[in-house]
Amino acid sequence: MQPKKSSSIKAGKAPGTLTHVGKRMEAETSVQVIAYSKTELVEEPSLPIAECQGFIDREEISWIQVTGIHDPDSIDALGSYLQLHPLVLEDIMNSGQRPKLEEFDDYIFIVLKMLFVDGTGKGIDVEQVSLILGPGYVISFQESARDLFEPLRQRIRQGKGRVRKMGADYLAYSLMDSIVDQYFVLLEQMGEVVDSLEASIVEEPELETLQTIQQIKRQLLHFRRAVWPLREIVAGLQRDGGALISEEMFAFLRDLHDHTIQVMETLETFHMTISEAMDLYMSSLSIRMNQVAQILTIMATIFIPLTFISGVYGMNFKHMPELNHPWAYPACLLFMLLIAAGMILFFRRKRWL
Repeated sequence: MQPKKSSSIKAGKAPGTLTHVGKRMEAETSVQVIAYSKTELVEEPSLPIAECQGFIDREEISWIQVTGIHDPDSIDALGSYLQLHPLVLEDIMNSGQRPKLEEFDDYIFIVLKMLFVDGTGKGIDVEQVSLILGPGYVISFQESARDLFEPLRQRIRQGKGRVRKMGADYLAYSLMDSIVDQYFVLLEQMGEVVDSLEASIVEEPELETLQTIQQIKRQLLHFRRAVWPLREIVAGLQRDGGALISEEMFAFLRDLHDHTIQVMETLETFHMTISEAMDLYMSSLSIRMNQVAQILTIMATIFIPLTFISGVYGMNFKHMPELNHPWAYPACLLFMLLIAAGMILFFRRKRWL
């Protein structure tokens, strides 16, 4: 059973009132922290909310990971300790929030969407990720413990790549890049479905094929909603990031911007392909119906003269000389057979059959 949404509960309340909007995915709110530098690494798998402020003030880069956004009291307490704006907390708890970028005096607020293949393997689950980028720290808010960031955590633990040598802006970029990389994985899976779909439409269009087309159209809609604003987010970080985004990050952000454009272009291609697939499905269905109608028409046409002959000799008048002839019945059947064979031969020569 799907969890109930609470969109109606939010209606009429004052701005900044903390109300969870969306599906409840975690039993409670938990906090995990990784603080690191080139030489040091501190990891807290479970941290009390009251101790989060201490990690923001450290010299190391801190990644505070908050899982579960449904509890207003926990999110309000986190906001108080981390000094976050009430409207930011409101957006964090609204899982239907549009991806966006907002700048504040001492931090940047980013909303993104993670996409996963659902339990059926046919649809897409959408989960919201909210990022707070500040001087020397990143705070991530996730709806559930399911995420795409474990490879990043492993790189931090093992000291691989650039992440331990760079600042918090690179950490925020790495989180965004992980989400965009998942888009490419899903696009590849959708591409395989689209390719097989075209083949099945040409061979034998069925009702299941139409259902698959509609399903892919819904997936493309989810994709578009998640990716379209991301271009402006990345461009905004390059343009308005201020002191929180170093010049060294511009090359990485340009690369991320190129990836988002590539995802959008692929989505547009899939959208055109699905539209063409729908037209092809309707055309194939129409051709099949025409073929069936053609065969039925030919059969009816063949039986018209046969029905006429059998109708004439079924009237049972007394003065019908053929009725008393000993060979009348087989002669009539032979004549009817010759008529049917002649008509079939005629239809074949006309390429109607």
